[in-house]
Amino acid sequence: MQLYLKFILLLSFLTTSLFASDSKYWLVEDFQKINPVEKILSENFNTIVQNESVPITSTQNKPAKIVIVYPGNQLSDYWRRSKLSFQKRLDELNIKYNLVDYFTKPAALREQSKQLLKAIKSDTDYLVFTLDIKKHSKFIERIISNKKPKLILQNITTPLKKWANKQPFFYVGFDHVIGSKMLAKYYLENSNKKGSYAVLYGTNGYVSSMRGQEFINFMNEYSHLKLVDSYYTNFNKEKAMAVTNEILDANKKLDFIYACSTDIALGVVEVLKQRKLIGKIKVNGWGGGSSELEAISKNLLDVTVMRMNDDNGVAMAEAIKLDLEGKNKEIPQIYSGDFKLVKKGINQKTLKEFKDRAFRYTK
Repeated sequence: MQLYLKFILLLSFLTTSLFASDSKYWLVEDFQKINPVEKILSENFNTIVQNESVPITSTQNKPAKIVIVYPGNQLSDYWRRSKLSFQKRLDELNIKYNLVDYFTKPAALREQSKQLLKAIKSDTDYLVFTLDIKKHSKFIERIISNKKPKLILQNITTPLKKWANKQPFFYVGFDHVIGSKMLAKYYLENSNKKGSYAVLYGTNGYVSSMRGQEFINFMNEYSHLKLVDSYYTNFNKEKAMAVTNEILDANKKLDFIYACSTDIALGVVEVLKQRKLIGKIKVNGWGGGSSELEAISKNLLDVTVMRMNDDNGVAMAEAIKLDLEGKNKEIPQIYSGDFKLVKKGINQKTLKEFKDRAFRYTK
């Protein structure tokens, strides 16, 4: 208990802003230019992820102990699908493992910290976590300074420069900047590059910076669209509804609302339905999970970037397999999965093909 309280105090006094500038990160392309072998490793590893599973060749003396701490208490099914695809691929690979998972709300730092500390004290082999709010950073630094557990950082594909050669075991996810630029290009094509828009962020952290601020930067560079409002919503649907009402009250002429997550997008949709503004003000999803695809099929959402979701869990399982086989040099530092742009009115055959690939383990 005393160790836990010391840790909470340490986080509370952490004031270094991790997210003030994108220069703190290596984007995937830049990281591969600096480390040319990474591009080759990534291509070879992606072939493994896309192919059928090949069981582990080495003998395990004991089951691998894996702990997952996910901010998965959201409407988005990304985290739940990630866990399920991860487990199913581990099973196919004949890897012996014991898995413990904890799901929290996105910004539940105290609960996340408690579970992470438990994982460290229980001699965990692999720990799967994320990095969003700046207070996660100090704890992550503490983990990567030790040999155990090996840390998989999910939902982040941009290594931190300050960690230099002392990086986590594996970064895995779907690059937020790539997805946001896909959405930005959609809005540019459907707005004549003029008009006004609002942005609804999640928490004040990494994901909002990469999805939201990068979107705004792109719009500023390539259009005359004016940002008239922006709010942080903590990835909360009800808060997204409240601020959407505020935005619409203050801005009578609005072309679209850019939403940084599923929960936010569905909150915006509820307000647009209430105000009979569906089809008049565009709104996007982010991630392309089941609830977003259903909203698109009902013409409630205009567009989303759909992650090929299950590749995420498969990549984590395959990285662990290579590690257990002593083939660490074949594991890339980053695995960044693919997106598909899904627009309202999409051909149903095409959408089925996307779903079959994205949810190949979690249908």
